[in-house]
Amino acid sequence: MRIALVIGSTVATIKDEALHSRKLLIVRAADTAGKPSGEPFVAVDTVSAGAGDLVLVTEGSSARQTGLTSNAPVDAVIVGVIDSLEVGGQVTFRKK
Repeated sequence: MRIALVIGSTVATIKDEALHSRKLLIVRAADTAGKPSGEPFVAVDTVSAGAGDLVLVTEGSSARQTGLTSNAPVDAVIVGVIDSLEVGGQVTFRKK
């Protein structure tokens, strides 16, 4: 899993049948302070995340292991919304 920041959403009216009724969010990898970096990518939302949320993303074959994405053509799935991060005994991120 990796940490990512939700920066937006996307709508695709024509898509694989396994993706119908699935929310597609645009995310960027983030550091432990929540600062985004790298190129944006699309992840299927399974936890009702939204713009501005810091989330946990699983990728690759693991992305197809959730109840909502089993056997679906997905490569990235949001599996958690982060409330806080602690690194080295210090809180580096806390959800507002």
